[in-house]
Amino acid sequence: MQFVRFQQKNGSVAYGILENKYIYEIDGSIYGTFKKNGNSFAIDEVKLLIPCEPTNIYCVGLNFSKHIAELNLEKHKEPPSFMKPVSGVINPGENIIYPAIATQVDYEGEMALVIKDKIKDIAIEDAMKHVLGVTPLNDVTEREMSYDYTQVTYSKSFDTFTSFGPVIDTEINPDNTVIRTYLNGKKVQEGHTKDFIFSCAYIVSYFSQSRTLFPGDIISTGTPDHVLGMKDGDKVEVEIEGINSRLVNYVYDPKMK
Repeated sequence: MQFVRFQQKNGSVAYGILENKYIYEIDGSIYGTFKKNGNSFAIDEVKLLIPCEPTNIYCVGLNFSKHIAELNLEKHKEPPSFMKPVSGVINPGENIIYPAIATQVDYEGEMALVIKDKIKDIAIEDAMKHVLGVTPLNDVTEREMSYDYTQVTYSKSFDTFTSFGPVIDTEINPDNTVIRTYLNGKKVQEGHTKDFIFSCAYIVSYFSQSRTLFPGDIISTGTPDHVLGMKDGDKVEVEIEGINSRLVNYVYDPKMK
């Protein structure tokens, strides 16, 4: 099943289920009980929004060995982690704005887990029971700043530096799928989740040991190698194998106008 959140032409926002390019609006909660209410829309009749509204966005870095190597960093005993502010979120299709103080803005295509329940102190063996599904995410990063470990969160927290969606897929096995990123139509990243250093279950359990997780919270699981800088006019797409809808965003640099 693929959940979406969408805006109709009259401005109203709703959740729905995407099936064969049609969205079937639902009543209820995607985290609990819901039912189709009889309204349906062709996908090109609405604007797709981020598919959930997280309270918090958590991210794991350095979860692929090749990505660690390309940054000349070392593996860690626990998942390197940081948070991204919800103020930095944009919808699929919207522009990543190049900050005036930025030197190099990189894409980081990732797979994000969407939390289903309010949870705390969850054991590894129980962790995935509390995951609703997965969604593509772009962890946009100001690369030069990120090399200073004291500035990692700062480098990833600019407005427009987080996008995810357009769907939450509940059937994909997050431990056995492929993350791909495309820049202007060319594949620039590909990583299999079986190569994660820290498994999805471990990551969910790890975060839950220190904080309460809420329905709709996002945990992104790390990017493969071959991160590159983006420039004005670029089109960046993130794909999770098994999800037909890619996350698409564009880059806009006001300095170039």
